[in-house]
Amino acid sequence: MAFTDLQSFLQLLEREGELHRVTEEVDPELEVTEIATRAVKENLPAMLFENVKGAKYPLVINSMASMRRIELALGRPAEALGEDIVRFMEDVNPPNLGSFWRNRKTGWRLLKIRPKNTRRAMVQQVDEEPRLDQLPILKCWPEDGGRFFTLPLVMSRDPQTGAGNMGMYRMQVYDQQTTGMHMQIQKGGGFHYQKAEKLGQPLEMAVAVGGDPSLILAAIMPLPEGLDEVAFSGIVRGQRTPLAKAKTIDMKVPANAEFVFEGVLRPRVRRLEGPFGDHFGHYSAAGDHPVFEITRMTHRKNAIYPATVVGRPPQEDRYLGDAAQLALTPLVSLIRREVKDMWAYYEAGFHNLLVVSVDPRYQREPIKTALGLLGDGQLSLTKNLVLVGPDVNPRDYSQVMQAIRRNFDPEQDFHLIARTAADTLDFTGEALHKGSKMILDATGGPLGEGSPTAVALPANINSFAPGIVKHRLVGKTMLVVQTAGSGKEAVQKLVDNPLLGSVKIVVAVSPDVDIDDDENLLWGIFTRFDAVLDVMFSRSEFRGLAPVYSGVLGIDATWKEGYQKPLVMDPDVVKKVDSKWSQYWK
Repeated sequence: MAFTDLQSFLQLLEREGELHRVTEEVDPELEVTEIATRAVKENLPAMLFENVKGAKYPLVINSMASMRRIELALGRPAEALGEDIVRFMEDVNPPNLGSFWRNRKTGWRLLKIRPKNTRRAMVQQVDEEPRLDQLPILKCWPEDGGRFFTLPLVMSRDPQTGAGNMGMYRMQVYDQQTTGMHMQIQKGGGFHYQKAEKLGQPLEMAVAVGGDPSLILAAIMPLPEGLDEVAFSGIVRGQRTPLAKAKTIDMKVPANAEFVFEGVLRPRVRRLEGPFGDHFGHYSAAGDHPVFEITRMTHRKNAIYPATVVGRPPQEDRYLGDAAQLALTPLVSLIRREVKDMWAYYEAGFHNLLVVSVDPRYQREPIKTALGLLGDGQLSLTKNLVLVGPDVNPRDYSQVMQAIRRNFDPEQDFHLIARTAADTLDFTGEALHKGSKMILDATGGPLGEGSPTAVALPANINSFAPGIVKHRLVGKTMLVVQTAGSGKEAVQKLVDNPLLGSVKIVVAVSPDVDIDDDENLLWGIFTRFDAVLDVMFSRSEFRGLAPVYSGVLGIDATWKEGYQKPLVMDPDVVKKVDSKWSQYWK
């Protein structure tokens, strides 16, 4: 079943027992975040809050916070989309009538890429001056700079070519008619604004809130630059996307959205935006960003406002991100035949850890593959990339650990890329947008598989460096120590200790990381280090101009002075939700 609006999807969720109505009054400042976060962890239904303090409209949250809900939204598993396109492209090359007939359903779906125009737009049933105070806009975390739109579909056009883009960028509310527009590095809307600024002209924008599920998923997909996400949503949905002419700007908007906000970004106008608790599980720093001036607000009668919470995983974005990569990963093999599978880990905020399964056809082809992927669109924001062989499931962290144990030799297989671009949300590098990347090649080469090494850990590891309070050996590969002291000092002492020579990797984390919980451990490691600043080895030397590393790989992943704070909910809000929990679910 395909959906062209949010409310018909919510009706299906309710019939399927995947949506719960909450009549208890809730506060959009912090309380909703605490409820939604717990609901995701406990695999509870989506929630429709009918009584939001100070708001005119109801609020729905966690509408796609499970793979079951994602499948209901798409009418099939997310991976089927990419697999069908790959099968179609391979079978019709070379083209013939038989291959087109066999793939007629997929071919028909691909034709849905062209949006359709309509004059009957549900989103324009009410046309009025913007009144943002009427909406249940969330303040998610205690030190957030204010309330933020967290699920907006931001639409813009290239001022020179007219090519469209739709992205999901957080928007801090300043007053009734203005918000921030936080467009991270490598975002299409940001590129459009840069061009408009150079031309000295304002950039028109339309923001749809409450699009149908296919629009939301298309907006977060890492599509090639220049491919309009609105158009691609038609392929995702299997039906053309209905668009209507905006009221005050020269743009088309999703006809069946819940709300649309029309406006402009003026050149060289900035305002302080943030902090904001982001999906790396830490606050992102306040900074100057463009200002969205809203000229008109239209909406459906009886509109529902959708939101999501991002923060320390797991959150709803885990399922949205996983769905996006399940749908698109099969398409990578059309361009890079050696790639068998790949997986970005939600536990690490997606961009911080990517594992790629490669079937090498010649020596060092995996490195060529890694460098190619690190130059592709949003994949260029990948910070740590691990290469594994074709027999390894990149989604299974235990298999990845074993591949590193068998095949990773730092002298041959460690690659450091210094002085490169970094994700806007990454606070570990030398400066904003500046950091480093590392590649670990654990493919074992095209023929050999390597030999596992035996691991015998001494019993007194906690005494090897000051401050170590706990340790754990992960997959007979990675020794993790929890330390209250200097992480760098602890790691250096451990990698230099000959008694630990059989360990592949040593990592130090801070006391707030639960090293016995794999999800929390991956978050605690991969959001808190920069390869240039925090990685070390037992031995290093230069051979010509090339650095060569050997021995044990060490990572100081402790929280450091200057890092952004990790997200922690206000204890009073936690107590409030504790006391009201049963009332939300009655």
